[in-house]
Amino acid sequence: MAIPKNTLVMQSGGNTAVFNRSLFGVVSEALGSEVPGKVYGAVHGLEGLLADELLDLGTYSAARWKAIARTPGAALGSTRRKLESEDVPAVLRVLSSRGIGQVHVIGGNDSAATGHALHKKAVVAGLPLRVVNVPKTIDNDLVGTDHTPGYGSAARFVALATMGAGRDAEAMGSAAPITVLEVMGRDAGWLAASSALARREERDAPHVICVPEVPVDEQRFAGLMEGAYRQHGFAVAVVAENARGIDGPLGPDAVPWYTDEFGHPYYEGAGHHLAALLGRRLNVRVRYEKPGTIQRSMAACVSTADAKEAEMAGRAAVRAALKGETDIMVTLVRSEGDGYGCGTGLAPLAEVADAVREMPPEYLDPDHYGVTESFLDYVRPLLGTPLPRFGRV
Repeated sequence: MAIPKNTLVMQSGGNTAVFNRSLFGVVSEALGSEVPGKVYGAVHGLEGLLADELLDLGTYSAARWKAIARTPGAALGSTRRKLESEDVPAVLRVLSSRGIGQVHVIGGNDSAATGHALHKKAVVAGLPLRVVNVPKTIDNDLVGTDHTPGYGSAARFVALATMGAGRDAEAMGSAAPITVLEVMGRDAGWLAASSALARREERDAPHVICVPEVPVDEQRFAGLMEGAYRQHGFAVAVVAENARGIDGPLGPDAVPWYTDEFGHPYYEGAGHHLAALLGRRLNVRVRYEKPGTIQRSMAACVSTADAKEAEMAGRAAVRAALKGETDIMVTLVRSEGDGYGCGTGLAPLAEVADAVREMPPEYLDPDHYGVTESFLDYVRPLLGTPLPRFGRV
């Protein structure tokens, strides 16, 4: 059976600063192909597909797409809706009626599960469909890929925020010498770990990094922070939102305040708990900072490498679908040898779906709640242009 020419693209999951660069890559490549059909965008992802709320993305001007590509967030609107069995008939009906033969979901591991399920349901129904996902997540936790679009820009934000927070705490001295910065990351510490790039001298922040891969002994954490404070006159800790204690979630309440449709639990801030612990122990003012969504939407912190690779991944997805590939996700492949380079590959959606790539042991320094030089070598080129260098009197 011939594959219909039209293409559908959806954005799914948490936003990134380069989410729309991948969208731009998909749309540009699909419209410029040798056998172009219409390119539809589902409003709020699966929600729009279910409601047949699709936009004809080929009607927008090149100038408008250039502006969209530079815009953080999700231009189509994102979603965390899970594909349920009762949704399948409506989804397949819309795909068939719109003549859609290629589907590209730009998203993370939950989106991989959606793409994989959609592929299987289409096969059972006899609907000719190619599903090629585009990777996206600031968490950098997708298996099968060296890194993910969105991570480099968020990591750049975290590194810059840590540099600034460190100099602020150093300047305030006894008035507010301790800062705990809590960052995103859900089940892996890649984002918190990127703060280590802020440190160029021993006194520079961060002095402690807490990631989910290394259980936090609260008294040892407090001892390390107190030691840094006594030595330098200030101390900064960067804590992943789901950093865990030895016996489970940090804090007195181990019950999540929210669990999403994919079963991911969300707890009260680990950083808030650790900040309160330090305040009691050191009897000084401890600032607790939680940047929230600005770490994934700060346009001023977009990594040049991240933006380029996000678009590259979108274009690669279209080319793969047109070659007949399906039930796969585009991956980013780091070039071997000296210098940094990046190309694309492919990974089965079944291997990416619902899986989490944690930081490997060789990137972690659990004795000091820090990271290794190997990790710094890995992450440094993903942030794009070099970070600024600050001075001291």
